Amino acid sequence: QETGNAEVRFMQLDLASLRSVRAFASAFLRQEPHLHLLINNAGVSAGGTTEDGFSLSFQVNHLGHFLLTQLLLERLRSCAPSRVVIVASRAHCAGRLRLDALGTPPPGPLSTFQDYCDSKLANVLHARELATRLQGTQVTCYAVHPGFVNTELFRHAPLWLKPLFLPLAWLLFLDAAEGAETPLHCATREGIERFSGRYFADCRPQQPWPPARDDRLA
Repeated sequence: QETGNAEVRFMQLDLASLRSVRAFASAFLRQEPHLHLLINNAGVSAGGTTEDGFSLSFQVNHLGHFLLTQLLLERLRSCAPSRVVIVASRAHCAGRLRLDALGTPPPGPLSTFQDYCDSKLANVLHARELATRLQGTQVTCYAVHPGFVNTELFRHAPLWLKPLFLPLAWLLFLDAAEGAETPLHCATREGIERFSGRYFADCRPQQPWPPARDDRLA
């Protein structure tokens, strides 16, 4: 109603529930014959565990998006050329994926922040490996750092941290419209297909942290 665009549709999806992801994908595939663009944009930085037994940040930021992408992949292929844009973060540089304990809260006093960074490393690796597997299909994918954006991402931060963090966010962070520029660039820009699998920041491909270029890990 706010946009005045009758073509905008809302469908319920809770990435903290793999059951919800499957239900959404099933409903979408029944109702919508076309899918040309998937932007995996949801993000959270919070402690806790989901109903599926995974840490909240890792499931919402990565596992839920991963499953959603897999469930919609055949429709993206049939509607090619199409694109997948995965909103990651420069915080991937602090990520450490523990393959024997993937999706469980990391140890230590900064567990929630580490979990967020781990999920963002997984995002970048997801785009890298997905591009490899989709070569020749005209489905391309991109990992994106939108910049540090003043949203409610850290609304679950500890109370003692908010007086320090919130003024910094208002002073130095981008607003939501500015943060949308690089994801929209990867979603709509013509001629970037050759960069499928790459990591973008400031509307151009950039080199991610070395672990994010590890094809074996991906």
